[in-house]
Amino acid sequence: MDQEKRNQVVSIIDDVNDMTIATVRDDGFPQATTVSFMNDGLTLYFMTTSDSQKASNIAKNNRVSVTINRDYGSWDKIESLSMGGLALRVTDPAEQEKIGELLMEKFPEAAQYEPEDTDVELAFFRVEPRVVSLLDYSKGFGHTETLTV
Repeated sequence: MDQEKRNQVVSIIDDVNDMTIATVRDDGFPQATTVSFMNDGLTLYFMTTSDSQKASNIAKNNRVSVTINRDYGSWDKIESLSMGGLALRVTDPAEQEKIGELLMEKFPEAAQYEPEDTDVELAFFRVEPRVVSLLDYSKGFGHTETLTV
């Protein structure tokens, strides 16, 4: 991926708060879930409870797809991403602290939602994109480019 495309992709990621992540269930069907996320460039981070369905799915098969869609006012302004990559559970305390800092930077209101129940275990995940489909209608209806990370 050239620098111009990388900048466009990161700009979309930076501008959006939520993504849809698709994981693979035990029965083979995909499960799509909307989550708030943080990023460091192309690397995406999200948190969930460790007993969630998506955490269980990722533990068994860490191949995921995500979509990130920038808000738009008209179709000629549509820019969105579909990415295939690997989701990895983050257990390193230093990286978890980094995720917490990114969370508070992007979502300062998150502090008021800290779980009061100390039995709730959070799972931190890093998504490393491998392939990106960039949809950019400013270049024509349905214009898509496939980019390798």
